[in-house]
Amino acid sequence: MKTMTCNQLGGACEKEFHAATFEEIAELSKKHGMEMFQKGDTAHLAAMEKMKALMNRPNAMQHWFEEKRAAFEALPHY
Repeated sequence: MKTMTCNQLGGACEKEFHAATFEEIAELSKKHGMEMFQKGDTAHLAAMEKMKALMNRPNAMQHWFEEKRAAFEALPHY
């Protein structure tokens, strides 16, 4: 298992996610983001706007995803 925070994954808080794979941690982060969106959390909404901007630039989202995956892979297992 590895741990990353919402902030490390491009979010707006220090909520920790624990998962064995990057795909699992990305899914946990996505679920948390949807919960914060539904609550209208302004900090998370601002982080989501930054993500939207990345999606509009060719290869930017893929590059971001690869950077986050590399950061996850570099973490120690516990």
